[in-house]
Amino acid sequence: MLRLEALAAKPAAFVSLTGLTPQEFLALADEFEPHYRRHRQAAAATRRGRAPRRRAPGAGRPHAHDLRGRLLLALVWLKVYPTYEVLGLLFGLDKGNARRNVLDILEALDSFDDFPFDRPDGEPARRPARSVGEVMAAFPQVRLVIDSKEQRVQRPGGGHERQKPFYSGKKRAHTLKTQLAVSPAGLIESVSPSVVGSVNDVRLLRETALLGRLAEGEAALTDKGYEGGDKGERAGVLVRPKKDRKKNPCTEEDKARNRLIARHRIVVEHAIAQLNRFTALRQVWRGKRVHRHSQVVRVVAVLVNRRARVKPLKTYGAAA
Repeated sequence: MLRLEALAAKPAAFVSLTGLTPQEFLALADEFEPHYRRHRQAAAATRRGRAPRRRAPGAGRPHAHDLRGRLLLALVWLKVYPTYEVLGLLFGLDKGNARRNVLDILEALDSFDDFPFDRPDGEPARRPARSVGEVMAAFPQVRLVIDSKEQRVQRPGGGHERQKPFYSGKKRAHTLKTQLAVSPAGLIESVSPSVVGSVNDVRLLRETALLGRLAEGEAALTDKGYEGGDKGERAGVLVRPKKDRKKNPCTEEDKARNRLIARHRIVVEHAIAQLNRFTALRQVWRGKRVHRHSQVVRVVAVLVNRRARVKPLKTYGAAA
């Protein structure tokens, strides 16, 4: 059975199983414990069955693991993505208890941190965050670098009508899609709710109204797939490569600009690669609820941001 003390004595194995070093895990646990207590105190429903709460938080049968042990369990699920049956065997729990512990910790982690561009309109304005290291020399107006991540899902049952919304023509598979917006420094600043794979990138960008949250004079950097994303209500400025068309081919100057954009845009690819280090976001998604996928992506993004603040993502000279 996995125990925190034994696993912490093997740092390489700890990173492989959780995505964090033992020191990073302990720092996260120290911050998470008071947050979890507040989260449970504010809960109006029980963890099991989601029935209205009748007793004070903490009542009922005690947990088999303390809070740090349950946090470890949730991180192992995110990083390794075992079935709940296997997870229960690893932590000495039955399948149902393993699942309930994971969902409980994920719910608390989902509210643990936020993303500046996901705050509702009308809340206090975000910090400008225009330090020297975050400004792109070639595109100083760029505030966000945007791209979408798709993850394959098990093909839905129930026939073609239920399967069709999930089918992504780009990936030629049934997928769920999430839009990510990353700062030039590599920190994830926005995570959209997950949507079915048939929703294209431009439509998702418009539905999230992300460009409308940019300040005057700020722009977003994207790939070629976002053509038309800067049109319509609440649209903002997009910096994107030019497509090479037969009637309007790219000049040498256009090609040089496209290469420069690609060097700056690599930061969002690195952020997506960090998300994919967690097997729950890399393998075929087994869950049946789209909102659960959204929650997992947000939780992993919180963990990736915490690690990126300690160990920044690699950037190239042009985007430093």
